[in-house]
Amino acid sequence: MSGISTLTGAGGTRNATWRNWAGNTSARPLRTVAPSTTEALAETVRRAAEDGLPVKAVGTGHSFTSVATTGGVLIRPERLTGVRRIDRAAGTVAVAAGTSLKQLNQVLAGEGLSLANMGDIMEQTVAGATSTGTHGTGRDSASLAAQIVGCEMVTAEGTVLRCSPTENPEVFAAARLGIGALGVLTELTFAVEPLFTLTAREEPMRFSRVVSEFDELVRENEHFEFYWFPHTDNCNTKRNNRTTAPARPLPRVRGWVDDELLSNGVFRAACSLGRAAPATVPAIARVSSRALSARTYSDIPYKVFTSPRRVRFLEMEYALPREEAMCALAELKTMVESSRLRVSFPVEVRTAPADDIPLSTANGRDTAYLAMHVYRGTPHEAYFTAAERIMTAHGGRPHWGKLHSRDAAYLAGVYPRFEEFLALRERLDPQRRFGNDYLRRVLGA
Repeated sequence: MSGISTLTGAGGTRNATWRNWAGNTSARPLRTVAPSTTEALAETVRRAAEDGLPVKAVGTGHSFTSVATTGGVLIRPERLTGVRRIDRAAGTVAVAAGTSLKQLNQVLAGEGLSLANMGDIMEQTVAGATSTGTHGTGRDSASLAAQIVGCEMVTAEGTVLRCSPTENPEVFAAARLGIGALGVLTELTFAVEPLFTLTAREEPMRFSRVVSEFDELVRENEHFEFYWFPHTDNCNTKRNNRTTAPARPLPRVRGWVDDELLSNGVFRAACSLGRAAPATVPAIARVSSRALSARTYSDIPYKVFTSPRRVRFLEMEYALPREEAMCALAELKTMVESSRLRVSFPVEVRTAPADDIPLSTANGRDTAYLAMHVYRGTPHEAYFTAAERIMTAHGGRPHWGKLHSRDAAYLAGVYPRFEEFLALRERLDPQRRFGNDYLRRVLGA
């Protein structure tokens, strides 16, 4: 079939198993295809419907949940890539859904353009990142999905639907962050702006100071985040703000030492030691929390927002009302210190302004995110269960692509527009062509 590459299939000659980045989730579909055009993807969905098979599209596997797994037809992203249109007058860029954030940012920078905000890695596809609610940190600028101004998707019937605030607006409102339940995204249009420079100021700070000054730090900085190291009173903070001064990137050697040697190489070794000998974790945490010294540098946005992440881990993240976040973090710290848990990964804290996307974790409220991690291969159940108990007591909403145990009954209580999303799904996919076990849990049967 023109535009479709069948990579594996029932009776294929090589293993069809797909695994995510962390290695904790896998799928063995009957067919795996890689369409290169919207028309080919639509034909893939129509053929799956004829065969009675469910369909899911995957990105690069950076979700920790089984949001994209299927035993039916798996659509891979690697041939549906590339920047399609740049409209400087409108301030937009249209990009194929399988394009990586890295490729998008590099092309935009070459054109003198940039996204307003992004997360801390850029390996994901644009569709995978936005569909699960990937976000960075920002006082005024929101998640990647909130920067979408138009999209194209293939419905369960195999038809192509274009959406924007003026064209199919009710679908557009939800499809920006649709967790794969409404259709398969084929193209996204983002708002962009002229390339700018960010100054990053990173420095250690005591836990008590960060907590007491959190509101002020968020208010005074365009982008503020920090990491708390369990078993210590130490945090590393990062403040990113726009500047009109010339860019002053980190010297190459300093950047390599901090971001590769210490943050990846040495940290991986420390995590491996902690996994083998948990009693060493508190001492390792005290050393790790002091390993990175204060530094200030400036560069184009994606080089400041993102960092290499080569140490593999499992993650749970909850979005809380911003006013609840520091109380929840203090409770998390008390819980860790009073337990026998040994946690080698720092807890990451970020913020986002309220938005209007039905399933956005920041829907209708200014938000702070608390992200808990464990090194891959380390038992995580006890830590995540205890942390989740704290997060849900504060009205937390779990990140759609990160580990959690919540179901539709809980989620309906923390998302004011949950029923609106379910009604739209019923209209677009009544046969649940895009369903799987994860969606049955979080959206209901």
